[in-house]
Amino acid sequence: MTHEESIRERRGIYRSRHGIAFGVCRGLAESLDFSVFWVRLLAFIFFLVSFGWALVIYIGLALVMKPEPVVTPQTDSEAEFYNSYAHSRRLAVRRLQDTFERLNRRIQRMESIVTARDYNWEHRLER
Repeated sequence: MTHEESIRERRGIYRSRHGIAFGVCRGLAESLDFSVFWVRLLAFIFFLVSFGWALVIYIGLALVMKPEPVVTPQTDSEAEFYNSYAHSRRLAVRRLQDTFERLNRRIQRMESIVTARDYNWEHRLER
């Protein structure tokens, strides 16, 4: 398996950010390694044959497919965060809040040590 195939496999199917209408056709073409022209042509023919049902399916795909990441996740933790954000924004926001709360507690502990009456400022400033 080449590097490009492993990236494509790990990447999954996303809506493209550079597509014409919602990026569904371009996203499918990129993930399946087809020409965008042929995917759009097939979608157009399907639209003509299906009497409008293709439009309903297309909009459904646009709602179901995740948007392509702005930056391709390089590590597993980045991919995990992106997937949690794409699937559940509340979960991603909660993870960020937990991180900032932990940082806030650490800063408060550091401030309490530095602002304590018995903190030896003279000894620290002489260094």
